[in-house]
Amino acid sequence: MSGKTVLVLGGGVGGLVAANELRRLLPREHRIVLVEKNARHAFAPSFLWLMTGDRTPEQITRDVRALARPGIEMVIESARAIDLANRRVETDAQALNYDYLIVALGAELAFEAIPGVSETPHTFFTFDGALKLRDTLQTFRGGTVAVVVTALPYKCPGAPHEGAMLIADALARRGVRAQVHLFTPESQPMPVAGPALGEGVKQMLAQQNIAFHPSHKLTTINADQNELGFEGKEPFKYDLLVVIPPHRGPRIAREAGLANDAGWIPVDRATLATKHENVYALGDVTAISIPGRWKPDVPLNLPKAGVFAHAQAEAVARRIAAQVNGQSPTATFAGDGY
Repeated sequence: MSGKTVLVLGGGVGGLVAANELRRLLPREHRIVLVEKNARHAFAPSFLWLMTGDRTPEQITRDVRALARPGIEMVIESARAIDLANRRVETDAQALNYDYLIVALGAELAFEAIPGVSETPHTFFTFDGALKLRDTLQTFRGGTVAVVVTALPYKCPGAPHEGAMLIADALARRGVRAQVHLFTPESQPMPVAGPALGEGVKQMLAQQNIAFHPSHKLTTINADQNELGFEGKEPFKYDLLVVIPPHRGPRIAREAGLANDAGWIPVDRATLATKHENVYALGDVTAISIPGRWKPDVPLNLPKAGVFAHAQAEAVARRIAAQVNGQSPTATFAGDGY
């Protein structure tokens, strides 16, 4: 049996887990190639602690090569184009052929899509943004803080609520008088988790005197006037603005014809297979419909979160390993985490 090449695009949680599991399962005659544009991996769940000063940059970053098993070929370059017909991916400097492809490129953050924005606002959704916000919070003298979910969907469903609470706590510890407001287009916190959990989160916000504003769809930011506009709502003045930026699927997935109209890659929710042979996608880049739990006739979308990417990566790796080894794949993503 000739050696096969499994090409993994993206070195986040999903991509790293998939590559490591494949390397564990497959003999060395088969190549595992991981393409990741960043030489250093930043652990996104810790961005909130970076924001509050409870973690340092050194504590939440690692050389991405140190996170990969020996025998994984690391390509520290950006993937530029996917040629599905010829089973080839173009990077910054080379063309990589594959027998199996795993797309784990995550979601892009589209700050420029926020109406009225001329410069990047504060956010805790990026490494640099969390550092900048940390410095601002340490010198903030008080007033109104607006935390705004600018568009749906976004990754990590609990992040806006946790972020708002951590900001309120950080300012309170400094003795700063501030009123934190959380705005979202959603009708409740984390609607995919159901009304009971949503009510519990609302109570947690209220305990920290955080004003929760559901069903607020952002229409514009007037940075000169420190004012937010919402569809059908009164304008809102702020002293400090923190945004959860719009998310979109990566450009190369859209250009390759892998993505749906919304920019995400549809996959089988059990196998993570795309409509293209031997091409899988997992993690934040995917669009996965799940049965309605609270209203059975209304399907839900699987949230974008690392817990799902991890379990999906294990399932995909085991399916590919079985295929390469001439076996029938049986591993599935059973919805771990939802």
